[in-house]
Amino acid sequence: MSTHATTMPMAKREYTGWMAWLTTVDHKKIGVLYILTSTFFLFVGGLEALLMRTQLSAANLKVLNPDLYNQIFTMHGTTMVFLVVMPFLAGLGNYIVPLMIGARDMAYPRMNALGVWLLILGGLFMNVSFFVGGAPAAGWFGYAPLTSISYSTTTGIDYWILGLQMLGVSSISAAVNFVVTILWLRAPGMTMNRLPLFVWTTLVTAFLILFAMPSIAAALILLFFDRHFGTLFFNAAGGGDPLLWQHLFWFFGHPEVYIMILPAMGIVSEILPVFSRKPLFGYAAIAYSSVAIGFIGFTVWAHHMFAVGMPPAINAAFSLSSMIIAVPTAIKIFNWIATIWGGSVNLKTPMYFAIGFIALFVIGGLTGIFLAAVPVDFQLTDTYFVVGHLHYVLFGGSIFGIFAGIYYWFPKMTGKYLDEKKGLAHFWLQFIGMNFTFFPMHILGVLGMPRRIYTYAGDLGWDTINLVETAGAYLIGVAVLVFLWNVISSRKNGKPAPADPWDGDTLEWATTSPPPAHNFDNLPPVNSTRPLWDLKHGGAKASPGASGHVHLPNPSYWPFVLALGLTIVMFGLIYTPIIALVGLAIFVAGFAGWVAQPAG
Repeated sequence: MSTHATTMPMAKREYTGWMAWLTTVDHKKIGVLYILTSTFFLFVGGLEALLMRTQLSAANLKVLNPDLYNQIFTMHGTTMVFLVVMPFLAGLGNYIVPLMIGARDMAYPRMNALGVWLLILGGLFMNVSFFVGGAPAAGWFGYAPLTSISYSTTTGIDYWILGLQMLGVSSISAAVNFVVTILWLRAPGMTMNRLPLFVWTTLVTAFLILFAMPSIAAALILLFFDRHFGTLFFNAAGGGDPLLWQHLFWFFGHPEVYIMILPAMGIVSEILPVFSRKPLFGYAAIAYSSVAIGFIGFTVWAHHMFAVGMPPAINAAFSLSSMIIAVPTAIKIFNWIATIWGGSVNLKTPMYFAIGFIALFVIGGLTGIFLAAVPVDFQLTDTYFVVGHLHYVLFGGSIFGIFAGIYYWFPKMTGKYLDEKKGLAHFWLQFIGMNFTFFPMHILGVLGMPRRIYTYAGDLGWDTINLVETAGAYLIGVAVLVFLWNVISSRKNGKPAPADPWDGDTLEWATTSPPPAHNFDNLPPVNSTRPLWDLKHGGAKASPGASGHVHLPNPSYWPFVLALGLTIVMFGLIYTPIIALVGLAIFVAGFAGWVAQPAG
């Protein structure tokens, strides 16, 4: 369990300017680095989406050629999944989870820093491929044989394989940190049944990452061997099995959906009771349904493969498990509605995004039930119906949940409110644009428009719907620009925020905005799921901080050196062993410095 922090952190070497960020091991600064990185790649992925939608806005357009369209299509999906949604949630978790549980920092600060540098360098590494022969053009799912050396002779797929391995190591390092921090560094009195629900969902997500990532890591290694060492794991002509890739990929890929949605569900579970001014309805049901989703999520992967020729009994089993996973999700939705029902609802921007999340995620869930039925899936698979479903879950779900969290915790992170008028403009533009973009895709799917095509004939009746979708996509782009304007202007001139701007219930609101390096001078006693509410309304007294010095971890540039060395090794694996040896030397030097540096 964590000790209570004091106002007397022990002196340690301090850096200033950019070196302070390069060497930081403070979970709050690392959280900000995750969020800034995700924001940058949100604009990259958003630009890619707009280019694709422009190409599809009318029949027979030639804004993009087929190969460039496929490159952008592949990198858009990869970017939004691995470089936007996952790290955004990891950033919010890094900043908020230690505060919520009363901890001073993450359990392994330098490993935490390594994770964010691997994310940054891995993301840049993959996008370099655009300028050195072309980005990968096989889809974010990388199906064999499209990724084999005979189909894709450029280095784009190699950048994709090795970049994803770097991002996987980043995710695993963050997951280990979250598990150990949440299980071992909680404040006295914070039992598992008193954890904030954002912490619960972050914990389940961390376990999902630890069990799911090895599957795609193994698949990527086998694919790299197929491409460069003459193996035939995914080559049917040589006795391999292309479906092996699909099984390995989707055994990771479907838990990945819950990796991206569960923390957003946790964010919504924090916001609704605060802005409804009443306790969360069904705390235990929401917490344990998160565990159920995590467990069942590993049993549904092959519903992505109903059309590949699996035996009917196997299809039926995966169809049933796909229906069952709707049950714990529905438990959350009904409990969220019950939380709002009868409350004194305070409709601020975080609440708008939280309610928008529920509405859009319900649509995504309902369309998912259609796709879980094998006969329906046979008709709709590989059509735009699936694209619409996916985006209602991951854009209407994850992205709306992320924005809800940013508007909710921005005052805590910066000491400034985001502007409410700009926030509402952002919400309505994004909500309307989201529905104009992705709801018509279901109609297009029923009309037979295949996904993953770069153009279409003019006599199919798809033109008007595609034009509406493109207009909606540009509206989303405007919404995100309004958000960026809000952040920049509010960071500079925003209204100052107190420590507890929303009259919150959980421990992060018990410290200053922004928090000090040591997080807390003192903590409320934790006797329920709402310790700060107890302090404000129940007469409890805050506990004094422990006497003496707090040993804050020393800044360290070794995590960056390790990540840089690994990045150079990856370049060497593509081009020449000499570069790989240089990278390995840097990596070894970084590891030696890491081991030699005192931890605190």
